[in-house]
Amino acid sequence: MTPSSRHSTAMTIGTLSRRTGVPVKALREYEGLGLIYTVGRSAGNYRLFDEEALWCVGVIATLRGLGMTVAEIADLAASYLQRSGEPIGPGLAEVLDAVRVRTENRIAELHEVLRRIDDYQSQFADQLAGRADFRALDPHFRATDP
Repeated sequence: MTPSSRHSTAMTIGTLSRRTGVPVKALREYEGLGLIYTVGRSAGNYRLFDEEALWCVGVIATLRGLGMTVAEIADLAASYLQRSGEPIGPGLAEVLDAVRVRTENRIAELHEVLRRIDDYQSQFADQLAGRADFRALDPHFRATDP
């Protein structure tokens, strides 16, 4: 594609945002990290993107949806772009393994929160059901009782 034909199909960051549903601020961050292919800037100094940027944003959205951080994606992208002869799959698999461990740890933490909720609900079942009042446990209110 020639540069002039690329610019004829180019879109601004606002258009890219509307087409992808990704906020402009995030797109600027992605572009600054080199995660989105650009076609340069317009005469008015607006960032310009073409259809390739839609693919990039889609890949980023997919990886974010898998729990990857922007930093992890940026690291993979740098490896992908610098070592074009090497497959990205093994590096991606390694990051996904780390994301899995992080996610499993978070799930364990959330299960612990659920256990604490269950304990609290058991301990304060009468208060939560309205059969007793939490004020009876509050030293401020107990001190003012006659």
